[in-house]
Parts: sequence; structure tokens; C-alpha cells
Amino acid sequence: MNKLIAANLYRSELIPVSGKLVERYNKCLLKMGFTETKLAHFSIDGMGWSPEIAEEKGDENYLCNGESNPHGIIISPLQNKKPVYLPYHTFDRDMMQLVFKTHGDKINDITRDSAICIDFDQGIDAFYEPLDVLKYQTVTIRFHLIENLDHVRDEQLQLIERFKHGNNFIDEDIHQELLDSALKYGDLRERDLNLSPLLFQTDSFYTKSFGGVYVLRDFISPIVVFEDQKWYRESIKDTIHDVLIFHISQPELIEKLRDHIIIAYDLEEIVNTKRYDRIKKFEFAQYLKDTKHPIRDILNDSLLFKSYLNKVDINTRKKVMSVERYLEKLETSNQFKIADIVDADLFEAMHEPHSSLHPKHQDLIWKLLVNIAPKDVLFLYWYDKQEFYKQYDTWSDSFQDWVIETISNNI
Repeated sequence: MNKLIAANLYRSELIPVSGKLVERYNKCLLKMGFTETKLAHFSIDGMGWSPEIAEEKGDENYLCNGESNPHGIIISPLQNKKPVYLPYHTFDRDMMQLVFKTHGDKINDITRDSAICIDFDQGIDAFYEPLDVLKYQTVTIRFHLIENLDHVRDEQLQLIERFKHGNNFIDEDIHQELLDSALKYGDLRERDLNLSPLLFQTDSFYTKSFGGVYVLRDFISPIVVFEDQKWYRESIKDTIHDVLIFHISQPELIEKLRDHIIIAYDLEEIVNTKRYDRIKKFEFAQYLKDTKHPIRDILNDSLLFKSYLNKVDINTRKKVMSVERYLEKLETSNQFKIADIVDADLFEAMHEPHSSLHPKHQDLIWKLLVNIAPKDVLFLYWYDKQEFYKQYDTWSDSFQDWVIETISNNI
């Protein structure tokens, strides 16, 4: 990952945490039922997730009490507008934006000397069956301050009222209680520590529950797409819910998404785009072995590209260039079918979200498409960084260089 880090492509916007903030972070962990971290220095994202703590605990989802109960931690106003690097749901970023938009000023005040634990309550105590994900409707975002600072403020105000009553102003016990509270928590009388719960309405989304599930509920009919074969097989036993169920590897999924006007393709248009160029080069790179030139140079230099294209076997050549070959043949006759010439995996990669979709739905469908056919390294990086990082580790050094250069030139 060193090359990605040097290119600012690997978690470059994390917030460093040390000193007193570590203590507050640990108090949040304990309050939410987790164990403390032993690290004295770590970093967090906009939701409070830390890659170092995830590695320490051996659990990247350490801020979740089960699949249906994710949490967040705010210890600094700097978390506002920071990326959420490992979202459990695709709407996690939207929820954090709502939190800071609504309570930003109070968060700035509270995090001067406290921390905020966030409970994203879907009204679901636990999942039991894969289609339980359909229960996601309204998420209630609740806030809890470490050491119950909001309740301490109420206690201070009550003490002051007692102090004012009758002759209590000479009661030394009340004096001492006030002093003890002020010394421990400060003067909280004029501070607004009340963070009212927020309601977030879900629509279509992706969740990491049950091995990864897409819930598409804003279209002709609800569609649920599973990434995990086990949970897909379990879900198709369901006879209660009126939904279409697919595994992400099923060829029928692409056809159904087209039928529901969720995705579309235009080969004549895409063949002239940078995205097609990236996809074609990615596909070609998979067949370049023991080359005399660096793969980055082969993919970037048109002369070298043609040279090596003519060195690979004819079937590979046909596969890499299948889209262009199909369009060329189509100019002479309309009898040719896409499936007869264009490689199936490559054809899947030619699809994009339908132009009629709302932007946030387009983002979700892009994520689904790059998971179905992960051949565009730029879009894979944009829409599924975790999968991108996994694949990046399997690529050769020279191909990694091309990928980094490609992404950097398009950011």
C-alpha cells in the first residue's frame, strides 16, 4: 500500500488521535459495550472508525453490536465532512452529513471536553433471516455523551435551585456538591448539551449484513441482490416477501436490471469514452505475462499496445477487442448478435446506471455494477474502495503503477 499512500489514494483524510482524545474514545467504546483500545495513537474517519483499532481487534466492524446495530463516535468537530472509509451501509455517509448539518454547533461545543456516542437504531434488535434487511425503513439516530454530561448539567441546575431555596445558601453540603461537580465537569449551566434524536429515511441501499446485500426498492418491483451464495440460497426459500431475489453472479440479473430501466448500455457511445479505454486496457493486462516492457508502458503507448496485442493468441485478441469487432461487423450487417462476438464479462462492464435515475441511486447502481464486473479500476476505486484494495494487492508492480497513474489523472 506504500505507493497508494504516497499518491494520497489510501485513507489520506484520516484524523490523528492521541492524548486526551484517546481517553474519551475509550469511554465511548465502553459505554457502547465494546472493549477499550490499548493503542496510544491511532486515526479515525468521519464516523469514528479507526483502521488501527480494527487491526488491533481483528474485526473491521468493531463498532457494530451485531449486524443490525452499528455505532459511531464523534470526538472532534474535524470529523465533519470527512470520508466514511468503511461504511456498513451505503447511507452511512448521508447519516453523518445529517448529524453535522443538524447539530454541528452543539458538536463543536460538546467535543471541547467530551465525546459523543452514536446509536443508529433501525428498530431491529437482531437479524435472524436474510430478508430481515427489508425491515430497514426509518433509522433513529440517538446520541449519548460520555459520563452522561447532559444529565450532569441537569443535576447542576437542580443543585442551584436547591441552593436558592430558603436558607440553603448557607448549607455547606450543597456548597461542596456544587464545587465537586464544577471541578469535575466544569460549569455546565449555560451550555446546550441536548442532542435531539434524528430520523433518517432509507430507500435503496447496500448493507454488509449477510455477506453483502443490495436492496433496490425504488423501482418497478423490489429487487434484492446477495453477494454470498449461502445467504442467497437461504433467501430463496422465503415465501412471504414479494421481491425478486438474485445472486450477484447470475447472468439473469443484468437482464432484469435492464428490464426495470435501472441500467442501460450504448456500445457505439461508450467505445469512444475513457471508461471503455480503461476497461479494455484492464482486460488486456490480465493476459500480459513475462513481458519485455513494463505493463504501464504497454498500456500507455499505442505502438507497444498494438505490438503486444499481436503477440497474444487469437482468442485473447478477439476477447480484448470484441466490442470494437462487433461494431465493425454491425456496419456491414445487422444479423450479428452481441453474445456471439462480445465476451459476456466485457459486455456486463459496458453497462451504466440509467440516466433517469436520481444521482444517489446512480451511485448505488455504479457500486453494484463494479461488483458485478470489476474491470474499471477508476470506478472500482470510487465506488468500492475495500474491494479495490483487495484486488490491488494481487496486481503486479508495473500494473499497480498504471492503476495509480490512471486514478490520479482522473481525480
